[in-house]
Amino acid sequence: MKQKKHHDKERLAIEAIKKKLVGKRLTYNEIFNLMDEISHRRLSDILTTYFAAAGFAEGFDNNELYHLTKAMAETGVKLHFNGIVADKHSTGGVAGTRTTMIIVPIIAAAGIKIPKNSSRAITSPSGTADTMEVVAPVTFPPGQIKRIVEKVGGCIVWGGHLGLAPADDILIQVEEPLAFESFDKIIVSIMAKKVASGATHVVLDIPVGLNMKIRHLKDAEIIAGKFLYLGKRFGIKLTVDINETRQPAGRGVGPVLEVRDVFHVLEQTKDRPLKLEQKALRLSAKLLDLCFLDMKKQIRTGEEIAKEILVSGKALSKMREIIREQGGDPAVSCSTLTLARYRSELKSARYGRVSELNNKNVSVIARILGSPHDKKAGIYLERKFEDEVDKGDILCTLYSEDRWRLKEAAETLKNVQIYRVE
Repeated sequence: MKQKKHHDKERLAIEAIKKKLVGKRLTYNEIFNLMDEISHRRLSDILTTYFAAAGFAEGFDNNELYHLTKAMAETGVKLHFNGIVADKHSTGGVAGTRTTMIIVPIIAAAGIKIPKNSSRAITSPSGTADTMEVVAPVTFPPGQIKRIVEKVGGCIVWGGHLGLAPADDILIQVEEPLAFESFDKIIVSIMAKKVASGATHVVLDIPVGLNMKIRHLKDAEIIAGKFLYLGKRFGIKLTVDINETRQPAGRGVGPVLEVRDVFHVLEQTKDRPLKLEQKALRLSAKLLDLCFLDMKKQIRTGEEIAKEILVSGKALSKMREIIREQGGDPAVSCSTLTLARYRSELKSARYGRVSELNNKNVSVIARILGSPHDKKAGIYLERKFEDEVDKGDILCTLYSEDRWRLKEAAETLKNVQIYRVE
């Protein structure tokens, strides 16, 4: 009987995939059955890939998006916290822009709970979970996450281990070799995690640019509209930040190099990446304003509060509390992080101005260097868009723990250019 039930569910899942492949709409029951089969790994990788490909080709209407998000959340574990629960997410695709690790301690220091469940890299050189893992463990059961958040106000953990929207994590695994995600899949992936983690107030970062995941403002506005629609249906307050992005906000690309950027900002050093700081403060301010609106106790603006928390050192103290509670060394600093053994410099062949810093190619080269699996691998961007350079100036430094990967990356740079100097 049990075997027959399994075969029936598998047959229904296959019928739903075939239906989607020819462009037809799926019902909630069909979608729930599919997510249930995928989340329990009862559907083969091949059939799961067919579903991912069908969604990429055909997309989903608003009802399907809602059903898909709901089914993903319902077929996994859910976290529950009392009161306002803040969260932040980015549609991604931007290398070296680790705002989350600055935003979380700012929000937690403001007295608002922010249990941040982050992803590992799909197409980028490092996800937030890969980067946080440099300074603390990121894999915890739900009960321990609740204890961490209740004690220090926030956490930065890997969501893939928690069983939150597990079907999403399996779909990510089948998508990773092809390095693609559809816009609808990005929306569902983010919102299912927000629903499952109990978020009530969310700021969404949507970077747009020629070499970004989302290239056109028109697409960004459509995506923002779908996020706001889902937020309304699930009772989540959302604020969206659509921003034109030409390059990484930080200078480091790769886990250790990105952590170093984060601590330069938290420690307020003179050579900190100001664009990264500005973006983190802007997103923190929007999230604080959204939360304070419902708390009915705001005296100052979110911008003023976020800046005061960062400049005063409260965000740094809070980050060190979070690291300690997650089992890391709270004494970590931008000056104590060790870089990779092997390095190579890319120098400018001419005098001029940096007219392009290709984010997509930065990601390609960083992954060749071994990022994110090699935590110390990556690129440090010495020069950014519109900087003036002399012939022989260092444009960027490549890092890797594997000398052959370093050599391959240096060779690839001859054909896959990061910089254009004119």
